[in-house]
Amino acid sequence: MTFYQGQSLADAVREATAVLTDAGVPTPRVDAELLADHLLGVGLGRLRAMLLGDTPAPVGYRELVEERAGRVPLQHITGVAYFRYLELRVGPGVFIPRPETESVVQLVIDHLAGVRKPKVVDLGTGSGAIAGSIAHEIPDADVHAVEFSTFAHAWAAKNLEPLGVTLIQGDLRDALPEHNGTFDVVVSNPPYIPAEAIPTEPEVALHDPPEALYGGGADGMELPTAAAASAARLLKPGGYFVMEHAEVQAEWIAGMLRRAGHWNDVTTHFDLNGKERATSAVLASTAPDE
Repeated sequence: MTFYQGQSLADAVREATAVLTDAGVPTPRVDAELLADHLLGVGLGRLRAMLLGDTPAPVGYRELVEERAGRVPLQHITGVAYFRYLELRVGPGVFIPRPETESVVQLVIDHLAGVRKPKVVDLGTGSGAIAGSIAHEIPDADVHAVEFSTFAHAWAAKNLEPLGVTLIQGDLRDALPEHNGTFDVVVSNPPYIPAEAIPTEPEVALHDPPEALYGGGADGMELPTAAAASAARLLKPGGYFVMEHAEVQAEWIAGMLRRAGHWNDVTTHFDLNGKERATSAVLASTAPDE
């Protein structure tokens, strides 16, 4: 790859787009522009105006494009992931938040409309995207977050400390026993991929941490089941639980919650792509025995 030397920014971005296209990157033009802006720091609007002139390509652009062509996630190269209104610090060792999860946050925000000082916990917070968004968008909420991975916990700490979220390192199966029966909302995007369902995208298969992907067991349902059990333990009677999952798991999860006997109003929710992305339920007035 020998382009960009002495080239204009416009020519460099054009050739970078072609390279990323050949590498199978899903959004080659956008990624080429974002990599250029990462070096220039002018914002995409200004960058696109600069593409109309003879601005030279920034030093180091070729190396970043080579990384992205190798299917290193864009967010690992730039160190930033955008999620709702947040700019999150991310890198190796933490799951990169997906746009689909933004709809899960919206379910929580809609449910808490008009509730004063709600208490919320995010089980398996990863980068802190869900917990951070709730804290940012509901300023009087008392938000807690739990993360097991040492690496992900470190990234979450960077993102959540400025937002006042209480972050603990622990297992979602047994975390926060001192808070049993006190939360208004439990939200979770647990690992849920079945053991044999290896992701096809190199960015996911090679760079997302396995502990953030695979839910345990042949069907991937061990951790989602554990998250539901912890939600029943942590919620107040009448509290709200919402969990993200794969589209193909929606029916199984809804059935699991109904069979448990202590959940009401079990509801499947669709994301903006029309896929069954999350399931919610309300804890009955009599919680299960501890």
